[in-house]
Amino acid sequence: MMVDSGATTNQGPVVDMISEKDGDGGYVTGGWKSEDGKLSYGYSSFRGKRATMEDFYDIKTSKINGQMVCMFGIFDGTTSDVIGEDLSLKCGTGLSPYLGHGGSHAAEYLKQHLFENLMKHPKFITDTKLAISAFKNSDILCETYPQTDVDFLDSERNTYRDDGSTASTAVLVGNHLYVANVGDSRTIISKAGEAIPLSEDHKPNRTDERKRIENAGGVVMWAGTWRVGGVLAMSRAFGDRMLKQFVVAEPEIQDKEIDEEFELLVLASDGLWDVVPNEDAVSLAGAEEEPEKAARKLTEAAFTRGSADNITCIVVRFHHEKAAPVNPKHE
Repeated sequence: MMVDSGATTNQGPVVDMISEKDGDGGYVTGGWKSEDGKLSYGYSSFRGKRATMEDFYDIKTSKINGQMVCMFGIFDGTTSDVIGEDLSLKCGTGLSPYLGHGGSHAAEYLKQHLFENLMKHPKFITDTKLAISAFKNSDILCETYPQTDVDFLDSERNTYRDDGSTASTAVLVGNHLYVANVGDSRTIISKAGEAIPLSEDHKPNRTDERKRIENAGGVVMWAGTWRVGGVLAMSRAFGDRMLKQFVVAEPEIQDKEIDEEFELLVLASDGLWDVVPNEDAVSLAGAEEEPEKAARKLTEAAFTRGSADNITCIVVRFHHEKAAPVNPKHE
């Protein structure tokens, strides 16, 4: 599906940085610091009040053409709140009333394949934004995120499942950060202590998203919250076959050049953001020197504040070089 960049790229080994520690109370945590000391990260994941765990996360590093590349991703399995005949009637799909909905298969698929596919793209280093996003070549969607969506749906074509997933991802190539978001997981960054959102939640009642859905023939209606077809409470996702005409996997992308004013990056599933505002997340995480402790602190705060969902977050801390203080010796 993707063209390997082959001999034109000098790529070191891809290292999967997930080294889980099963903490007390069901928290899974971990962390790492780069050899040059410029970057450290930590993560924490907790099932919370849900009966099953549908959050997945991925962290990978590699060195390509002499540049350090780091990739961070949060993938939250989406669950429709109505199933069977009710769903087929609401969506007007006419699909089997026995079709199942929700689950973690899409999120797990993204963990296994999304970054792997991105790194195989021939323009991954030279035009990272293009490699991520959707564009048409001879009427074929050929970029990583939408193509991975197509591949997932194809892998599920003989099943009775209809899984979906969000993806909030951050790709750091040298000092250039690309944040690509699909769904209602979220990424924020701290600059001089201020929380700056690098993604906007894909909710059906967003003016632009509602217009896009209605132009495609869909409807947005209130069913406890705003939902596409009265079913799904987000407007973009991977998977979700029955709503695919309206619920697309085209990412919105923001990019930043990381300088000394940027301190922290926080990616998390909506289990955190439902109860922890952006400013609180930066304040809580910034109070901890170790990002693993910061990530654990955020998941605990979300649970304490009443989050009813799975809670997963990644905290990345940027360590900027500082001149060593002059300490002259006195005889």
